[in-house]
Amino acid sequence: MEDFKERLPIIIAVIIVIVLAVGAYYFLVIHKEQYYTQIDNTKIEEISSTDDMKYQYTLTAYNKNGKEKEVQFKTSRELREGAYLELDVMQMRGVINWREVQASDLPNDVKTAMNIE
Repeated sequence: MEDFKERLPIIIAVIIVIVLAVGAYYFLVIHKEQYYTQIDNTKIEEISSTDDMKYQYTLTAYNKNGKEKEVQFKTSRELREGAYLELDVMQMRGVINWREVQASDLPNDVKTAMNIE
């Protein structure tokens, strides 16, 4: 019993380190959040003529609750002016994927933030 009491702080410390590592891995590597934006081709920058990703957009995007965030992402081509995009955004990596959606697919809070009727 005395031996267990001596090891208890070490066991607790190991458990805490494991929980923190799993939590950090989830939020930094696995967890992603959806944001929504509208393409504005005045906010595009040509970044390379030789690389596959030739353009970079810097746009205002909104999460499902209407919270605003500035995002940057690269594309291989200029996107359709006025198109609505759903962006997969990770905390450390930024935008990892995007897809075009219809205005009717946007969450209500996003429509409000973007002044869409």
